[in-house]
Amino acid sequence: MTTEFHRDAEVHRDAWGIPHLRAGTADELARAQGRVTALDRAWQLEVERHRAQGTSASFLGVRALPWDLFARRVRLDDTARRCFTALERRDPETAHWVRSYVDGVNEGLAEGGSAPEFAKAGLARGRWEPWTPLGIWLATHILFAGFPAKLWREEAVRHLGPDAVGLFATDGPGTSGSNGWLVGGERTTTGLPVLAGDPHRYIEDPGVYQQVHLSCPEFDVVGLTVPGVPGIAHFGHTGTVAWAITNAMADYQDLYRERLRRTGAGVEALGPDGSWHRAARHTETVDVAGEESVEVEIIETERGPVVIGGPEGLDGGIVGEPDGLDGGVTGRPGGLAMGISAPPGTPPSTPPLAISLRYPPRVTGDLGFTALLPLLRARQVADVDRAFDDWAEPVNVVQAADTEGGLLHRVAGKVPLRAEANRIRLVPAWEPGHEWHGWHEPPRAGLTDDGIAVMANQRGPATPLGVEFAPGHRADRITALLGGREKWSAADMPAIHMDTHLGSAAPLLDHLAALTDLTPEAAALRDRLLAWDRRMDADSTDAAAYAAVRGAVVQRLAAHPAFAALAEPPAYPEVFLPWLALLPRVGFALEHLLRAGELYGIDRPEAVRAALEETAAGPSGTWGDSHRLAPWRALTETDTGTPTPAPRLSGDHDCVLCTSSVPGLTDLSARGPSARFVWDLARRDDSLWVVPLGASGNPASPHHHDQLPLWLKGDMAPVITDWHLLEPPVKETDV
Repeated sequence: MTTEFHRDAEVHRDAWGIPHLRAGTADELARAQGRVTALDRAWQLEVERHRAQGTSASFLGVRALPWDLFARRVRLDDTARRCFTALERRDPETAHWVRSYVDGVNEGLAEGGSAPEFAKAGLARGRWEPWTPLGIWLATHILFAGFPAKLWREEAVRHLGPDAVGLFATDGPGTSGSNGWLVGGERTTTGLPVLAGDPHRYIEDPGVYQQVHLSCPEFDVVGLTVPGVPGIAHFGHTGTVAWAITNAMADYQDLYRERLRRTGAGVEALGPDGSWHRAARHTETVDVAGEESVEVEIIETERGPVVIGGPEGLDGGIVGEPDGLDGGVTGRPGGLAMGISAPPGTPPSTPPLAISLRYPPRVTGDLGFTALLPLLRARQVADVDRAFDDWAEPVNVVQAADTEGGLLHRVAGKVPLRAEANRIRLVPAWEPGHEWHGWHEPPRAGLTDDGIAVMANQRGPATPLGVEFAPGHRADRITALLGGREKWSAADMPAIHMDTHLGSAAPLLDHLAALTDLTPEAAALRDRLLAWDRRMDADSTDAAAYAAVRGAVVQRLAAHPAFAALAEPPAYPEVFLPWLALLPRVGFALEHLLRAGELYGIDRPEAVRAALEETAAGPSGTWGDSHRLAPWRALTETDTGTPTPAPRLSGDHDCVLCTSSVPGLTDLSARGPSARFVWDLARRDDSLWVVPLGASGNPASPHHHDQLPLWLKGDMAPVITDWHLLEPPVKETDV
């Protein structure tokens, strides 16, 4: 263990390289947090800054262009700047604290250090602005509410009818979720509550969460922070109160069909009053490494920024685009096909359609950063509750507990009051009745009669605020596991984190049980699967066989002519394609599709039979042979020339151990527990935490991937808050 002295702060490191920071004031501590984060995660911070600005293609190349085009058109950087300006007026103390963090980041970036990715990408470290943390927060969460799902619903309804909305409704491929559970003191061995959980996000290298310990005379907090953002927002423990969040699955972003026209003065949009109104319009240039720059037209109506199309409809948005440089969408010269066609029956003189996005921070100028300092200063559940009253985005379910017996289970964030149609599909900007008129009062809930509260993105307190939720399998399984023991301790919780029972297996197994007249090989496989314990363990051959049959069924359903119109997604920007791809939609909705009373004339028993026969005739192996970790990296192995072994995984999408694959497409897992934590209110140092890789983003550091073995096995590192345990025998000089 080491100690470093950084100007006005001490930075201790525990055995896992986790930074423990101590300073004389909150501002000095924020500066130290920023500096240490820049030293540990310089490459990650700069990638995230460029993504928030829409400038990542300048060093990552054409594969980053789709995101940059979206970031520019949706006005991420401008919204962050607007929110910071409002923060300075609303809460000068927090604004100054954020500036202190940014000063620390700039100090750390200026010091350099060994981050080989900069040389490989040809990128020089830049300088952060005061609003950069807000931009990173917004860029990280702009897709959390899953507004592109409305594009999918539009297509599904157009081709299959209104029943398709519910048929395909599920926790989709681009949505992040979490497990979280609170056990009241009457159900623990200590008599005080325990909070535990694991956020499910894309697994990134370096990781999306950073373990940190922040201490000054005002507060002493451990938790998981988003690199690039000061404080501890999502998961924290102050010693007397702890909190955690899960994605509420609320719907708080709207897509509007816009009618735009060019005039001599610029661009106008047709409003709900029947009049044309001036839209803001300018162009920006997106630099692309190894390619010609791309000029993108930025248009914003009274609803919000135009994210698809423009005054010319299908080809609006990209100006002077060279052949083949299409952001991965169409490859046609002269512009991206980024809009949608007008509805049938639209008169030829009607202006073409574009699509705008309305999202709360763009409307309010508020990202909820006023909650961050009060969370650090919280001493009781009531303090956490008041802090989350200021929460804005993303909309979360919050669980909290304190040492005095206080408990909290509520929704936090801004969800607009508007027409029901806004929540489901695209709505016409030129018709009245689709305006926002205030905000929902965040719902609250309590513990169950047996002293627990479980939230795993299922329908719960946020039900009135959302449309699509995760199936109840993870929540039901956690509840059942907690009910299997009278008393729980913090040390018991990892067994729940690692549970691999697959709750969504029943519909396919029911179809298998009904099959007759099978070949001997298929009949033997069917009997194996019916006797299977439904655990998706890495060393299980039965789990592998189930996944193979499932994938083959998904492929057959997706290839059926009934879904042919959905097989080719509309020519939307590539950033939206995960929500529009048919195969993943079928894979994640398979449970619904197999149980539906009728499915557009598809012979599902025959599809299951053919899939079973195909799998029985093929090679066999274990689930971990194909179900492996595939983290996202800004630089690919082709860029770095360094292949990375892919660890074998247990779990699956609907297991508590939610290592998501995409049935029918790939068994690789790019999404899963991006951290695990256990907060013990009886004794904070009995708390536990782990991240998938490690504390450092530097590949040369011993702490780059040293937590991976723990994460894979279900072990966790101890939370250390006793400063005497962190003191090394010899202090190092300032680094």
